[in-house]
Amino acid sequence: MHAVAFLKAKTLPTVGPIAVLVGDERHLKRAAFDRLVRDILGGDEESLGLTRFPGDEADLKTVCDELLTVSMWGDRRLVIVDGADRFVSQYREGLEKYLGHPARKSVLVLDVKSWPKTTRLAKAVAKIGLEIECSPLSGAELLRWLIDAARSEHGKTLSRDAASLIRELAGENLDLLEQELAKLAAFVGGRSTIETDDVRTLVGGWSTETTWAIAGALRRGKTGEALDLLDQLLNSGESPHKISAGLTFVFRRLAQAVERVREGSSLDLAVREAGVFPREAGESTAYLKRLGRSEALRIYSRLLSTDVNLKGGLTIDERLILETLVVNLGGSSVLSRRN
Repeated sequence: MHAVAFLKAKTLPTVGPIAVLVGDERHLKRAAFDRLVRDILGGDEESLGLTRFPGDEADLKTVCDELLTVSMWGDRRLVIVDGADRFVSQYREGLEKYLGHPARKSVLVLDVKSWPKTTRLAKAVAKIGLEIECSPLSGAELLRWLIDAARSEHGKTLSRDAASLIRELAGENLDLLEQELAKLAAFVGGRSTIETDDVRTLVGGWSTETTWAIAGALRRGKTGEALDLLDQLLNSGESPHKISAGLTFVFRRLAQAVERVREGSSLDLAVREAGVFPREAGESTAYLKRLGRSEALRIYSRLLSTDVNLKGGLTIDERLILETLVVNLGGSSVLSRRN
């Protein structure tokens, strides 16, 4: 079971004598463990029925003694081994033996990064315990998490466009994204909806507004203006990766519109269906017409190659990579337009 589904479940799934938190996403691990504590012990991490062991120091005998000890403060015990990969590797056979006759009122929680499902231990856990996958979220799953978190934690509606922009600007670290959601919820105050403009203002700030200005200049055929704005951003110390992310957010939608046209849609309809903001639709349609079919078809590949090159695909200056993207997005005759 993935941690997202586990956290959404109205009632706790059957845990049994062991639960394993698997993966690299610490935010999900903390949230899943907090729920285990609440539902099993009826409290928080200060609960007297909870014991924690560091995985690089724990030994099986001490952990099992703790599991078998009757609690003076309640009828359940929860024992977690943090960073338990070494612990599991060293004591695999002993853990298999323990699960043959586990303590009836205790739950062992193992926090691990990897958990091969072919081992006897993993098969035993699958039969009598609970495995909770805490792998990083990406793509549509991450957007759903953002939208759900905005609603459940802050009582706010977050549009898919706004969620997508948060991801583009802030990355995919859930702890950071949660902080950004909290700031946005406070920023909009009594409004029930977090809009894309709110994200642009609060998460992106001046640098994001300037990136949007670059995109607007390109749509209007002002490549020289776009290059001047790019120069301002880079001279201010803005991350080339963040600039690329902002431009990708805008122009990926135009690339999607081009694909819809290839499938038979009219250009005006394709631009709307691709999710281009209404106030930018007319300008975007004019841009694609001016760019021409062959160049428009290359938008997505240009965005992709820029991302790859910024991540080390080419050992050339990041400024040159971004300048090349801006010039290319401006069209084949843009060099003559520069002021």
